[in-house]
Amino acid sequence: MINLTCIIKYSPEPPSYIFWYHYDEVINYNSERGGVSVITEKGETTTSYLLIQDATVSDSGKYSCSPSNADVASVRVHVLNGERPAAMQTGSASRILNHHLLLFSVLSSILSSSIVLTSHLKVPSTGTRSG
Repeated sequence: MINLTCIIKYSPEPPSYIFWYHYDEVINYNSERGGVSVITEKGETTTSYLLIQDATVSDSGKYSCSPSNADVASVRVHVLNGERPAAMQTGSASRILNHHLLLFSVLSSILSSSIVLTSHLKVPSTGTRSG
């Protein structure tokens, strides 16, 4: 099982929607593959969980969490087959307005993987440039 977790903080209101992507395709929770679901808890901090049952090598790849009112956060997941199956992740982050990097953390065990993606609110710059 893969559990990807997207946390949206510092937002004046919860996002009206959160899309999950595998590569550049919106994830279809009703696909023939089955075993894919999303749980979203809205509040001061909104958390969205993408759950993928019975992960296989074809579930490897780039996953993105795209809230309606915050930056996209992405992570690359590698599902390995073998005597002791496991999932690995590598994160990529971009600079955002407050110059903090998005942080990714991973908790993994032999049979499951949990990846936390943090997304921050987009805030327009109100300062003036001098020069």
